[in-house]
Amino acid sequence: MLQDISKRRQELVEAAFRGLAIAWTDFEGQLEQVPVIRKLNRGHLQIGDYRALLKNLRQQVVDGGCWIARAASHVDADHFEIRSHFMKHAVTEHRDFQMIEANFIACGGTLEEIRSAPKNIGSEALSAFMFHKASQPNPFALLGAMFMIEGLGSRKAVEWGAAIKEQLGLDDHQVSFMLYHGAHDDDHLDELETHLAMTVHDESDVQDVVRTARIVGRLYALQLEELDHV
Repeated sequence: MLQDISKRRQELVEAAFRGLAIAWTDFEGQLEQVPVIRKLNRGHLQIGDYRALLKNLRQQVVDGGCWIARAASHVDADHFEIRSHFMKHAVTEHRDFQMIEANFIACGGTLEEIRSAPKNIGSEALSAFMFHKASQPNPFALLGAMFMIEGLGSRKAVEWGAAIKEQLGLDDHQVSFMLYHGAHDDDHLDELETHLAMTVHDESDVQDVVRTARIVGRLYALQLEELDHV
């Protein structure tokens, strides 16, 4: 019986990864259509574009540690290890916005400007969705959200950071947020398989994880599309 359960759980995890891979491919296609990313890919990025990107990302990153902490508070004692993972993740994320602020100031912006900027339209939608999901009992579908957001760090951040550095003639300390995440977010993704194996029990769970990933991908792209549109 145990062998059958383990085999079934493995099939569900594999199905989740297939769905997440498709969601990621769709997300990459959406990113390619975002104006600021198109400018970056074509070598046309300006320092003002980079400052706008940092300013708009900061507001969502501030919320990142908060929604992860809220998710942890809604995980029951039967899933203690997942709750611990969420709590540790919240701790590692909750100061990331300070790197963005430092990069913004190092590129000619001011602390007052970046801290006073409101969320853009896409950031509002993304943040609202994340807190909504995090407030549900055992919000394990957020593993799909983490796959997408951490995937940005591990698969895109170094590429973007290097391109921004080259195009704008910047130093590492001016693009440290992206370079840091490119080096560290692989650690989070390595844990995903283990946590999916602990939380997906049927096809409905798989669909919830993948659907959450797809929604987060679309809203994240919307956030980048709506730079400074508040």
